[in-house]
Amino acid sequence: MAVFTKLLKEDIENFISDYEIGKLESFEEIVDGIENSNFKIFCNNKPYILTIFEKRVTEEELPFFINLKNFLNKNNFKCPKAISDKNGKILKRIKNKTAVIISFLEGKSIEKPNLAMCKEVGKMIANLHNLTLKFDEKRPNSLDLKDWKNIYKKCLNNKSKEFNETMYLLKNEIDYLENYWPTNIPCGVIHADLFRDNIFFKNEQISGVIDFYFSCYYFYVYDIAIVINDWCFSENGKKFNKQNCLTILEEYQKLRKLSDLEKISLNILLRAAAVRILSTRMHDYIFHPPNAVVVKKDPFEYLNILKWHQQNEILV
Repeated sequence: MAVFTKLLKEDIENFISDYEIGKLESFEEIVDGIENSNFKIFCNNKPYILTIFEKRVTEEELPFFINLKNFLNKNNFKCPKAISDKNGKILKRIKNKTAVIISFLEGKSIEKPNLAMCKEVGKMIANLHNLTLKFDEKRPNSLDLKDWKNIYKKCLNNKSKEFNETMYLLKNEIDYLENYWPTNIPCGVIHADLFRDNIFFKNEQISGVIDFYFSCYYFYVYDIAIVINDWCFSENGKKFNKQNCLTILEEYQKLRKLSDLEKISLNILLRAAAVRILSTRMHDYIFHPPNAVVVKKDPFEYLNILKWHQQNEILV
């Protein structure tokens, strides 16, 4: 989460006047994240999240995300639910941008996951994939290999010297991925952004999953690759935690078995997932909006993770 659009108290008061959530008592900006503007608002002693959609998501895509979260919510998957106004409308406008109010989830994200948490995560991903088999909407991945290549080209024309090694490595890696890109592996609706800050815990149990705005119809194993890269590396991407990784994979397969093709493709998609985050972080670092309230993510963490995958393989 982040803040690109500034709001005053009266802006929020006017916005929520059509909702039956009570009177605004206070609000605060949420600076974590990189995509949308987010505010925690308190109405009648109850917290909600107000999200303003900023980039990488089109107006036409928003109903997919809303419908997915509400579908999962109805099937007892712990995630936020979109709140309707008095007329049943969910997507509304504020500051000439589309916005939504969603329910607030208790719990907090964690910095250093233990094995109990990794077990929870493995089960949660498999549960998500099994549930979305029954979700009949699809959205293509809008941040795929071709998009990473375009991001790389944009950064190439604006790079600073600190990214010389990164640009060289990215070009070669994208060429490699294009030559060995997997085909014919199982696909379904995935989250596609299951980082530690998007999974909340209470007492080592998952209390909720947030930020579904990258969700798409794509390789199931890509979801696992994103998780391994974030949950199983520490020390700025230089140290791999094998036990965390094995635990996530074992718990996942108790609920959904990986096919042989998925197992073979995992290492390619681990490298692909690293390229995605490396390229987008580098882009956001170079083209950082000057007035945005957002925590800049370190691109070099994923440079280290990519280098590790280039030299090592994970056996499933």
